[in-house]
Amino acid sequence: MMRMVPIEVDGHTAIGVEVLLPKTTLLAVTTDNGYIMCGALDIGLLNEKLADRRIIAGRAVGVRTLEQLMDAPLESVTHEAAAIGMLPGITGREAIRLLFRHFS
Repeated sequence: MMRMVPIEVDGHTAIGVEVLLPKTTLLAVTTDNGYIMCGALDIGLLNEKLADRRIIAGRAVGVRTLEQLMDAPLESVTHEAAAIGMLPGITGREAIRLLFRHFS
């Protein structure tokens, strides 16, 4: 089963995506320019093999709900994310704020 929900952050709307799979749940919150995701996101792949795509993304581990993803500290980020101030340790919510602030 898949669920998509709007997530309001400072007057902007991101989209939360939850995909229920056997024994795991994939979680992501996306804007038009970047996203945060659960531990399934491979930051190394994005930074190395897909570097030419300049993907802005962050990864939080140990989360089981979209709410937890928004509140959890990011464990790792892509190089492009770091360039706009989305650094490990900031919460998912602050990462989404940065995406809206940087691209508005």
